[in-house]
This record gives sequence, C-alpha cells and structure tokens, in this order.
Amino acid sequence: MIPNPFRRRPLRTRLAVVTSAAVALVALGVLAAAYVVIRYEIRNQLDLQLKQQAGTLVQQARAGGTGVLYAECAWLAAPACAQVVPADPAAPGQRSLVLPVTGATRRVAAGTLGAHYSDIVRDGRSLRMLTTPLGHGRALQVAVRSDTVDKGVEQAGLLLGAVGGAGVLLAAVLGYGASRTALRPVTRLTATAERIAATRDPAHRITLPPDEERSRDEITRLATSFNTMLGELEDAVAAQRRLVADASHELRTPLTALRTNAELLARAERLTPAQRDRAAGALGRQLREVTGLVNDLIELARDEEPRQLVERVRLDLLTERCVAAARGHWPATPFALEAGGAADVTVPGVPARLARLLANLLDNAAKFSPPGAAVEVRLDRGPDAVELTVRDHGPGISDEDRPHVFDRFYRSRQARALPGSGLGLAMARQIARAHGAELTAERPADGPGALFRLRFPAEG
Repeated sequence: MIPNPFRRRPLRTRLAVVTSAAVALVALGVLAAAYVVIRYEIRNQLDLQLKQQAGTLVQQARAGGTGVLYAECAWLAAPACAQVVPADPAAPGQRSLVLPVTGATRRVAAGTLGAHYSDIVRDGRSLRMLTTPLGHGRALQVAVRSDTVDKGVEQAGLLLGAVGGAGVLLAAVLGYGASRTALRPVTRLTATAERIAATRDPAHRITLPPDEERSRDEITRLATSFNTMLGELEDAVAAQRRLVADASHELRTPLTALRTNAELLARAERLTPAQRDRAAGALGRQLREVTGLVNDLIELARDEEPRQLVERVRLDLLTERCVAAARGHWPATPFALEAGGAADVTVPGVPARLARLLANLLDNAAKFSPPGAAVEVRLDRGPDAVELTVRDHGPGISDEDRPHVFDRFYRSRQARALPGSGLGLAMARQIARAHGAELTAERPADGPGALFRLRFPAEG
C-alpha cells in the first residue's frame, strides 16, 4: 500500500487544508451559480428586447410585402436590423436581405416551425436574432448587436472569478487561523505529554485561558479530562512512593531484629539454653510478622478480584464462620452475632477474600475492645442494600484519625502500642471496593466504641 504523504502532515495543516478546501468549493459553487444566473438574466433581457421590437414591427410588416425594414446592423440602438422573409425562396424582393436566411427561416414563414432565437455574425459583429412567423407565408427577422451583452457577461465572469480567487485565499487564511485556534489546547496537550515523557513528572498541567475554560467545547473538555487524568496519575505515583517508603519503614525494624537474633543464634555456643530458646522464639515471631506483612503487601497490590473465582456467597453463613474463627483466635473477647434479618442473602464475590475482609474487621474490633466487652456483629437486609456492622466498645476513633483510618500503614496513637502493621483496614476497604461494596467507619450514637459498616448494594 502506497503511503499518503498528506497523512504525514501535522493535524493543524490537514485541518486547515480540509477546511479551506470545503469553504473554497462552496464559494466557487456559489460564484459559478451566480455567473450562470447573471448570464441568463442578461441574455434574457436581450431576448425580451427583441420580442418587444418584433411586436412593434408586426403592424408595419403586415402593411408591406417582403424585404428589408431596417438595414443599419452596426447600430447599437434598436431596431438595428429587421426584414420580412417569404416562405418561397423564388419570391421577388429578396436580393437585398441583410440577415442570413436558412431553411429554418423558411419553415417559420411556412408555419411549420415556431419562433426561435439564434446567434449570428455579420461584418465581424455578433448579433442576436429573433425569427417569428408573420402570417401569409412570411416570417419576421429582428436582430440587434449582442457584443455589448457578451462583453458584460465576460466582465461579470472576470469579476466573479476575481472574487472567487480572493474568497479561496481568504478561506485558506481563515482555515489556517481557525485550525490554529481550535487546536491550540491540543498543541498544549501534546507539549505537556512530551514534557511528562521527558521528565517523568506527572505534576505538569495544561493551562487553559479563562475564555477557553468557559467555552466547555470538546477540545476544552479533552484538556480538562487530561488534567484530571494527570492528577489521578500524580496521586497514584505519590501513593506508590508512600507505600514503598512506609513498607521500607515497617520492614526495617523486624529485619533488624531478625538479623540481631540470627547473629545471636550464630554464636549459640556462648548462650545459655534459656537465651537460645528466647532468641529462637523471637526469631520465629519476627519471621511470622515479616511473612504476614509481605503477604498483606501482596494482597494490597491486587487491583481486582479474579473473575474466574467469583461465585454466589451466602453472607450469613460466611459471617457465622468468620465469627466462629474469631472466637477461637480471641478467646477472651465475646462475639455477639445477629443475622436473622438477612438469612439466605447472597452476594457475588470471592469467598476467601470476603472472609479476609470480615476477619480483618473482627480482629480490629477485638484488638481495641476492653476485656470482657462484647464485639457486636449484625447483618441486616434493607430495601436497597445489605449491611453488615461490626461494633466494639473500645476508645473509638477520634475525629482526627477518622479520615485516615483506612490509609495504608496508618496507626492511631492508641494502636501504636498494639501488634499489627496498619494494613488490615486498608486491605478491608480495598476488598470491599473490589466487590462493589462500601466500607465506612462511624462513631456509635448510643455509646463509646467504633462502628464499621459494610454495605452491599441490592442487586436488580
């Protein structure tokens, strides 16, 4: 396939060429139509003039026989030339005729052909002639000079051609200007994209003048959407950097402890059996902590659930299993489950991931509950959603901490002394969003503690 060189041109040039060509074609079409109309009207006026002259000469021609009525064909005034022609070529009085006589003229005189107009040339001058029947085997021919009319038509054509040329040139200039104006945001968008590709910095934005921001056309909306995309990209890059920094910070302490205990165990002959046991136990705990932290980071790195594992999950049975597992993990904390209002409710999801979500919520509630205080789990079905609430009776979430409670590695002042990495609630919200649910943290209206509300929208 032969490449089209026109496609290699910049979009601004192509748009200017296409726009100018379209405007030029329309302008030339209008001017061509105007030329045809002007030419028709001028010649029509000449024909009407000949018809009026013929009507005036009919009475004079009927009074005489045949021959020339007016022979000054060089005059511009009318009538210039007029003659009466018989149908019989042998009839007398035809030697001095000044206008050409053809077979069509004889047929008009004989009544077998109607009146008609024709263009003739006499003595190097153009004439317009009307041949019309006169009756009694005769025809009347009236002619007038048409060179002035032809010259007027020619001048009108030249004038319209000049106007057309100027219109095409103006269309080219305006098309180029319009393309530059229309594509100015695209030019800025391209420059911004190239700058981001060169610097790898998504903080750049496309600057729009106030008049373009108010226009809200397609190009402006594209620039605005591109700025929004850059903002999302910048936030994603910043979140990635924070995640790496936070993960590095969280891993530094357990890795340092691991290295210390490993070095101690490397010199086991210098340690007492009790010291070796303590170092081995600490090493095992730290290994489990690092393993759990790495697993949590891997879970957080997942953007969506694998579609092949999605199935219908009975939320009441899943909640019962998770509460039973939490009772075994937190034997000192009672768990109260109420799910009568949402029996047999199913939601689409990955059972293992939903179980991880509920386990994180239950572990978080048990972690902050005072000894002997119950963790209340309630499952309700409403007209437009299915809600699962987990409430503890601990210190609650302060107004300062509530906006950040689902952030990765965020730990409030009360949680810093407790075990954990600060990833549980962040993972819970990510799993909820992947399943189309909404997870929020609230302050209970009837007492202390914290309440987490998981809301699945009703299907259909």
